[in-house]
Amino acid sequence: MPKKKKKGKPRGEQRSRILIVEDDLTLLETLEYNLAAEGYKVITAADGLTALEIAREEEPDLIVLDLMLPRMDGFEVCRILRREMTVPILMLTARADEVDRVVGLEVGADDYLTKPFSMRELLARVKALLRRVRLIREEMAEENGVPRAEQLVFGDLVIDLDRREVLIRGEALRLKPKEFELLVFLARHPGSALSRDLLLERVWGWDYGGGSRTVDVHVRWLREKVEVDPANPERIVTVRGVGYCFEG
Repeated sequence: MPKKKKKGKPRGEQRSRILIVEDDLTLLETLEYNLAAEGYKVITAADGLTALEIAREEEPDLIVLDLMLPRMDGFEVCRILRREMTVPILMLTARADEVDRVVGLEVGADDYLTKPFSMRELLARVKALLRRVRLIREEMAEENGVPRAEQLVFGDLVIDLDRREVLIRGEALRLKPKEFELLVFLARHPGSALSRDLLLERVWGWDYGGGSRTVDVHVRWLREKVEVDPANPERIVTVRGVGYCFEG
């Protein structure tokens, strides 16, 4: 049976709801106990299909998702959830292959941890993801005490900050959370050459464990959605030896 959660004043991201999806009962109980001890409200699932049902019903603030699951694997769960919600997803994998990490990011995971991992590192990743979401929402609502513009407009490209929606010629694009955040950061610095390291730090966070390839992958996805000809981009252009520049 899961260990009884400690009661007390929540710390950090107060009472954020976290869904843990893990079929290893020992690890599931350990994660549940430690996250609850940090003040989070914890929900659990031991297979992919149950995870989908709970995520839809509970709408958690963050999901810790194992890759290898019964009934439906973590890749498919992540792919489906990304079509339905923008909740940050931390993927757990027992395999250290780069292809698994890249596929995980491609289907919409925001971060990943390779087993075995320390509980301290997992807690740090959870806090960083929740904090990043909160800061992005605050930045979109207010900057230096002055309300931000609700939209960023570049010709037929409209970025609606409040709705977290991107329109091209009036049609909504389906963007993954990190695609949207990357596009917003680029669009807020038009004409500036931004390095991959800067984009990685500002969009994914300084404590993110992935490399600059993550930025390249997300830029490629964005180009496929916002460029007329992704092979010859005019909005998000490559600055050789530096990174990328948003031309609007």
